[in-house]
Parts: sequence; structure tokens; C-alpha cells
Amino acid sequence: MTEHRVIVIAGVSGSGKSTIGELLAEHLGWDYAEADAFHSQANIDKMASGHPLTDADRLPWLQAIAAWIDERLAADRPGIVSCSALKRGYRDLLAGGRPAVAMVLLDGDRDLIAARMKARKGHFFKATLLDTQFADLELPAPDEDVLLAPITGPPEETVTHILKSLNLTPTPR
Repeated sequence: MTEHRVIVIAGVSGSGKSTIGELLAEHLGWDYAEADAFHSQANIDKMASGHPLTDADRLPWLQAIAAWIDERLAADRPGIVSCSALKRGYRDLLAGGRPAVAMVLLDGDRDLIAARMKARKGHFFKATLLDTQFADLELPAPDEDVLLAPITGPPEETVTHILKSLNLTPTPR
């Protein structure tokens, strides 16, 4: 079994990628990178104005995240990065050919995530774009190595599920 050195926390906007990624990083003592930090200002402005990104918009963003992953693996420095990774092609770009990368897809229904988005303040992503996220979402195929992590409980429960499923041991606090 390959030891995971980088974990990608994926899911639609509002699914809790940042919360789960930060909490998981804290438990493991690993660095965390927020996918939004890899977006160009043009992408942020586009989403903030209520327009969904296209595949062409997303490609440089995904390539920047993949470069961060490769830097981590080359330096043997574990890390966690969030990224929507809604389509199989995106997940392949980030984890394909990288056996030390674990892909985790946060799994929740539209109503739960919409309620969370309404409670969220100060994020550039418009809640009205949630339907475009679900329209783009390609659930993992049986041949993909993607862990589905339910988000129906508190974040700590989701993190515990990820730790157990990936056989990771938290760093003593």
C-alpha cells in the first residue's frame, strides 16, 4: 500500500473543503494550501460577478495546484490542498500518475450545502452558482481511487472518517 503524502480535499463549493482541509492538516501536522489562493484575479472576479468558470478558466488554476503537489512530493513534504476537482479530468490532472496522492471527495446533497452556503459570509463565490457546481460534478467511477467522505455530521466526524479510511495516524498534540 502506498503511503499518502499529499491529500486533495475535493467537493463542490460550500461542501467544507477549507474547514476539513485545515482540520485534517492540524491533526496530521501537515501544511495546508487553500485552492482559492491558486486562482487568478480574473477567475475570482468572474465568480464574484456570478459567472461560472469554464474548463479553459480552470486549467491554469489546476496546473498551479498540480505544481504545488509535485513540489511537495519532490521535497518529501506532506501536505493537504483543497480543490473542487469536480470532473474526472481534473482529478486525473491532480492525482493521475501520483500514487502518493489521495483524492477525497466531500459528499453531501445540494440542500445541505445550500444551507451552509447561505450561512457563510465574506466568500467571493456566489451561492447562486451552486447549481452549476452540481451540474459539473462527475461522481467518481468505480475505477477511480477516490474516497467519498460524508459531510452530514460535524467536521471532526468527517476528518475521523478520512483518517481511518486512509490509515493515517494523527500527530500527538
